[in-house]
Amino acid sequence: MSVRLWWTSRPPASPVTPRTIRRSHLRGKAARTALVLVGWRGLPHACPVSISSGLAAAIAEFGDPRGYLAAASIGLPPRRAVEALQADLAAWARADRDPQGYDAIIDRTRASYARLVGVASDRVAIGSQTSVQASLVASALPEGAEVLAVAGDFSSIIAPFEARDDLRVRTVPLDALADAIHDDTFLVVFSLVQSATGEIADVEAIREAASRHGALTFCDTTQAAGVMPVDASAYDLTVCHSYKWLCAPRGVSFLTVGTAADALLRPVQAGWYAGGDVWQSCYGPGISLARDARRFDVSPAWQAWVGAEQSIGLFADLDIDEVWRHTSGLGAQLCDALGIPVQRQAIVAWPDADGAQLAAMAAAGVRASGRAGRARVSFHLWNTEDDVEMVVRAVRGESGLGR
Repeated sequence: MSVRLWWTSRPPASPVTPRTIRRSHLRGKAARTALVLVGWRGLPHACPVSISSGLAAAIAEFGDPRGYLAAASIGLPPRRAVEALQADLAAWARADRDPQGYDAIIDRTRASYARLVGVASDRVAIGSQTSVQASLVASALPEGAEVLAVAGDFSSIIAPFEARDDLRVRTVPLDALADAIHDDTFLVVFSLVQSATGEIADVEAIREAASRHGALTFCDTTQAAGVMPVDASAYDLTVCHSYKWLCAPRGVSFLTVGTAADALLRPVQAGWYAGGDVWQSCYGPGISLARDARRFDVSPAWQAWVGAEQSIGLFADLDIDEVWRHTSGLGAQLCDALGIPVQRQAIVAWPDADGAQLAAMAAAGVRASGRAGRARVSFHLWNTEDDVEMVVRAVRGESGLGR
C-alpha cells in the first residue's frame, strides 16, 4: 500500500493537505494506493511524491506537530514510545518493576540500532552521552598523536581531545578535511552532518584519504541517524546520541567499534554493566569483562531505554532512503522558495546574526533554532509542505528574502 501525492499548480475546488491524508489514510483503511490531489501552497515544485504505507504509518505516530522544525535540536517521541514510558512508570509506581527486566529491552534496542546503521550488535556499546564516549576514544590515543577535526564541529567530539595536552589537535574547514589528512594524522574526527549548517561530509573522499595515510576515522552520526542512510561499518568508530533524529529520550547513546579500533580502546569506564555476565559482575575484584563491544558499556538509565526501544525500533523498520528523499526534498523546496542555494539536506540554515528571522518564525508558530549566527530549520518525517510555507511566509515578512 502506498499514498501518492500530486502537487498541483493551482488549487483544487476542495483543498486537501498532507495532514488530512495522514489522518484519513491510517484509520483502518483497506490496503490500496490512494491518489490524492494536495492543495496548492504557492510553491514552485510540481512533481509526484509517493509515500509507502510504512512511512505513512510512522508519520501517524507523531500526530500533527505543525510547525515543528527543530529535530536537529530535539526530536519528538512517537506515540508508541510515550505509551511504553507511561506503562513503565505506572509499573514502577506499583512496585512492579525488576531491574533485570530491563535487560531484554536494552538488548533489543542495541540490536535495532545495529540493524539501522549496518553493523553487528556485538560491535555496539551503549552509553548516555556522546561526549563521554568520545572521551573513551580520546583516552586511548598515544601521546603526541595528531587528531584532525573540523572547525566549527560540535564540541562534544572536539573537546575530549583538546582536553589532553599531549595530543596535537588540528582543525580545518569541512570541505578541506580530506585534503588535510597526511601521514602524521592518527585520527580523523568529524560529524557526518554538521550541526550548525547541515553540511554533509564527503565520506568517500575522507575514507579514501584516511586509508591512504593510515589514519583511523571517528564519525559522529547524531545529526544523521534516523533521517539519512548511515553505514557505521564504513568508519573505525562512530558515536551517536538518539534524542534528535531517532526521537528517543535523552540519555541513550551508542558507540560502534570497528576491527581496527577494537585493540586501541581500553575500558577505562568499566563497571558492572561491562561484565560478561552483568548480574554476576556487581561486586569485585575479579570481574570478567565482556569480550565484545559490551565491555565499553556503561550502566543504562532504564526508563530512557524503554522509550528508546520503541523509537529506534520504528526507524530501524523504515526505508531510510525514503525518509531522506522526503526530508531533503522539503529542504530543497525551502531553499528554492527563499532563493538560497539548494543544499540537498534536511537541515537548512542561513545567516541571521541578530536573530530577527528566528523571532519572526517563532511568532508565526514555527519551532526552529538558531546556531552560530544562523537560523536553522530541520525537516523530519512528520513535516510537510505546510511547514515549508509557514517558514517562507515568516521569513519573507521579516526580511524580504526570496521575493
